[in-house]
Amino acid sequence: MVHRQGSLTAWVAGFLAVLISYAGPLVIFVQAAHAGQVSTAQLVSWVWGISMGAGVSGLLLSWWFRLPIITAWSAPGTALLLSLFPGISMPEVVGAYVMAALLLILIGVTGYFEKILAFIPKGIAAGMMAGILFQFGVQAFRSSVEAPLLVLVMLAAYLAGRRWWPRYGIVVVALVGFAVAFASGRTHLGELGLELAQPVFIAPQFSLGVFFSFTIPLVLVSLTGQFLPGMAVLQLAGYHPPTRAVVTGTGLASLVTACFGGITIVLAAITAALCTGKDAHPEPGKRYLAGIANGVFYLIGGTFAASIVKLFTAFPKELIAALAGLALIGAIVSNIRLMSEEGGYVEPSVITFLATASGMSLFGLGAAFWGVVFGMAAYWLIGHPRKTA
Repeated sequence: MVHRQGSLTAWVAGFLAVLISYAGPLVIFVQAAHAGQVSTAQLVSWVWGISMGAGVSGLLLSWWFRLPIITAWSAPGTALLLSLFPGISMPEVVGAYVMAALLLILIGVTGYFEKILAFIPKGIAAGMMAGILFQFGVQAFRSSVEAPLLVLVMLAAYLAGRRWWPRYGIVVVALVGFAVAFASGRTHLGELGLELAQPVFIAPQFSLGVFFSFTIPLVLVSLTGQFLPGMAVLQLAGYHPPTRAVVTGTGLASLVTACFGGITIVLAAITAALCTGKDAHPEPGKRYLAGIANGVFYLIGGTFAASIVKLFTAFPKELIAALAGLALIGAIVSNIRLMSEEGGYVEPSVITFLATASGMSLFGLGAAFWGVVFGMAAYWLIGHPRKTA
């Protein structure tokens, strides 16, 4: 009986992890699609790609290594994409996805994961991520101008969730937002129904400018913002996953789904905590079942990606903007805290943050690239302790 109950809780944990991903980070994809004027068919293909990539990689890695390895897609990378639209085309985006996947496979095979993380100071990486996510947080409150009641109620739900249900807070916010929008007659739910996804192939186009503006920052935010905390969550739970296999496996999943709009597949961090603790299964050796369940539910979500897209597009854009911003507050806080942890990094980290958040563009290269360049220059000039005679 205990074994059956444990298996059930593992499947519930896997389901909740997927639900939270769809309620929070997926909203950023919808916003990016609007900014890039992406067709509904391509958006469905995006959701299919990220769901299938996360589902297959997480399921196989969890099953093979008997560890709760939870994978997802790069939410900071999606936020970075939104900051670049409409300046880059979808074929260029796909080309950047392909190159990022190849770089991650190379990093995984060679075992350079730790070396790259050691080269980029954590404060600089945190400053870049905070700068990328900043606009989302601001937009959550800007949307209150158009829909004050909706946004204020969602903010109240966020605060209540943080107080009483911190693990499921974003799900509470989403449900409250959907309910308020429905009650106020601002939804279009008449056409909802189960509909299978039809992937759309997009031939990649490679650009040197996009490589530096998007590919390199995408790899950096994936390594520092997803793989690093994801590994930390597993290690704190007593698991020691093989770094090379995880980075290589997710890189391969990213490569396969790239031409269908699937952004980089990475280790999950926040949702991974749901599947690595006692709530997932009383026996640590059985918690890999939560990773398998997580993968299965992602595969189901990908299969019916068209229905998921219709659900999100049936609600007002203010709800989507508020939900995305509130869902990322935790990530923004974590990166701001990391920026200020080490005294020598604070000023270079702030320079990185300001340059990235500014949305600047020079010589065809985007703000995230220049944020890292300026931040690293400041770090080498004023961040290193100077030798005294």
